[in-house]
Amino acid sequence: MFSRNNFSVWSILKKCIGLELSKITMPIVFNEPLSFLQRITEYMEHTYLIQKACAHSDPIDRMQAVAAFAVSAVASQWDRTGKPFNPLLGETYELTREDQGFRLISEQVSHHPPVSAFHAESLDGDFQFHGSIYPKLKFWGKSVEAEPKGIITLELPKHKEAYTWSNPFCCVHNVILGKLWIEQYGTVEIVNHSTGDKCVLNFKPCGMFGKDLHRVEGHIQDKSKKKRCVIYGKWTECMWSVDPQTFDSHKKSDRKGGADTKKQKPEETVAGENDEADDMPEVQESVAVIPGSTLLWRIPSRPAHSAEMYNFTNFAITLNELEPGMEGVLAPTDCRLRPDIRAMENGSMDEASKEKERLEEKQRAARKERARNQEEWSTRWFQSGTNPHTGSQDWLYTGGYFDRKYTDCPDIY
Repeated sequence: MFSRNNFSVWSILKKCIGLELSKITMPIVFNEPLSFLQRITEYMEHTYLIQKACAHSDPIDRMQAVAAFAVSAVASQWDRTGKPFNPLLGETYELTREDQGFRLISEQVSHHPPVSAFHAESLDGDFQFHGSIYPKLKFWGKSVEAEPKGIITLELPKHKEAYTWSNPFCCVHNVILGKLWIEQYGTVEIVNHSTGDKCVLNFKPCGMFGKDLHRVEGHIQDKSKKKRCVIYGKWTECMWSVDPQTFDSHKKSDRKGGADTKKQKPEETVAGENDEADDMPEVQESVAVIPGSTLLWRIPSRPAHSAEMYNFTNFAITLNELEPGMEGVLAPTDCRLRPDIRAMENGSMDEASKEKERLEEKQRAARKERARNQEEWSTRWFQSGTNPHTGSQDWLYTGGYFDRKYTDCPDIY
């Protein structure tokens, strides 16, 4: 990583309080050497949890595994304070992992608003996992909040089931002053559209004394709204499942002396008014396991030098790897071929900045040219449609990417 100590974020961000950040150009030093398309591929790090869900015969057991997968999908964000590169319109990313039994394709399908669509499928036909993400970023004076608009869908054909959910809010604190730290909060509702079962997960805000930092608590209910199990843990650590009665009696004995730790929305502050950093709470308690609980997921440890490498996980470190022979196979729009990200990974920040500027200028020129010719941008691998399970607008994979016919791909690099 490059040191960000000599750069004042404030000089850039003071113009942006309360604004949507996707249109602001940030210096490259605040980036990490991955595109946002590669970042969303990190949802797939714990694919074994989907395979676990497929193997269960009981729908409540399947929902537990899906809930663990939904939490694990945001776990790689812990300590990841670098900003991924904004994908260029038409940019793609593919990943085939035979060891994990899946392949994925994603495409940047819209520039304003920025929408990234992805589609993953298991190599043996056990599942399809797809969605479109439109992250809305807001700056609140000391923190940047990301609202992850967009629906995620998991289909398990063998069980004739489909699950949908949205990710929690994510907030990066101390973008101006102090040590950067991340919290996620909000309610995530996972719906099984076939059985009517629902899992409601509450990603708890940190609260005044920090006791709830990173905590996730929720329950699975069947279609008659009967609580079938309670799920608890931390998105940075592990998730457990336990019988609701056991959980309630444990809670009662635990309640003595609890302080009120309600979350306040990030406040708008102006520099100089309140220059203190939002220190991360020191309370870093491990999850207290309730007797009789079943472990659903535990986070694997990161590589030894992760802190010097943008806090990447073992999975993230591999995502920009360009192995010999790959260039002849990949679509010309693949993130691995992006010269600015590659220059940054190779340690050349000046070249990376120049290339980023050149690519953005090329994108603007192409947009003007289309407007002059009254041409509409047409997506290559996804089309706008209706999600069959939610009825809402979504981007759906049209197929054919892995046939390797890339003749009509746009020239974006």
